[in-house]
Amino acid sequence: MRWEAPVLLDGVADTRPRIERTAVTRVHGGLTCYEVRARTALERVGAGWSVSPYRGCAHACRHCAVRRGHRRLGFGCGGDFDSRIVVRTDIARRLRVELASRWDGGPVVVGVGGDCYQEAEGVYRLMPGVVAALGEAGASFTVRTRSTLILRDAGALADAGASVTVAIAFVDERVRRTVEPGAPAAQRRLEVVAELGGRGVACGVAMAPVLPLVTDSPDQLAATVRRVARAGAVGLVPDVLRLPPGAREWYMAWLGEHHPGLVGRYAGLYGAGSVADPGYVRRVVEEVRGLAARYGLSPVWPPPAGPAGPAGAQLALL
Repeated sequence: MRWEAPVLLDGVADTRPRIERTAVTRVHGGLTCYEVRARTALERVGAGWSVSPYRGCAHACRHCAVRRGHRRLGFGCGGDFDSRIVVRTDIARRLRVELASRWDGGPVVVGVGGDCYQEAEGVYRLMPGVVAALGEAGASFTVRTRSTLILRDAGALADAGASVTVAIAFVDERVRRTVEPGAPAAQRRLEVVAELGGRGVACGVAMAPVLPLVTDSPDQLAATVRRVARAGAVGLVPDVLRLPPGAREWYMAWLGEHHPGLVGRYAGLYGAGSVADPGYVRRVVEEVRGLAARYGLSPVWPPPAGPAGPAGAQLALL
């Protein structure tokens, strides 16, 4: 760990997180945005790559598994993650450089560190540049989102050959209002799936996360899969709630407030780990896959990446 000497202001040490001391800070409504230059655009994720124009997310999903990343910035994993958003203002420029210099042609996922079409994107408009850079490089890429703002770029996404994954874990609006308070209603996200498909963008759904004992009843799972199929999704992939540090504390506080009788059962289901009991996970995933097969939804999403296009292949040689 690298420690930095605090800056002195009028003889008093400035102990604020480094990003607060160095970034351009702007307030947009309830969001505090920290404008920074991207050190890197492409980050390794398994055999592929990820791009995150934003860190933090105003959708404020209590279950978000990437909350702990805010700790490295000196912020909290709860309300800070929801309201203090890091904006990588030059992400498109940096991405073009790295696609030409270090990208190996592997698939790219956009929107891992925070929803790339969250509220801040309406102000900063970073995604058109990101989509253009990936399209020109011939990259196989998938955009992840819960936001309706993605429809703004539907034409560009279609032209770039992108696929889109819309997260719709359940269709119970009462649950959504408390556990995903900043995200659009499930019905609006289903409409996004239909609209994107109608405009030539391959669109699948991440049924993620299924919330144990809250949204996992057979009726709830069947209702969600049925409505996803009716919206015209190509594929559907389920994922059961994960509770890594950061997300665990924030989600369990929500559970204690809204479903206090389940707290003890979660202790048995998760123990001290991040992943639920394997038998439980297997049962839920198999049930959802069976429902998806019944409605003709592909169990593989996003689609397997083909070879990079001509632009991507040539860039890799530079």
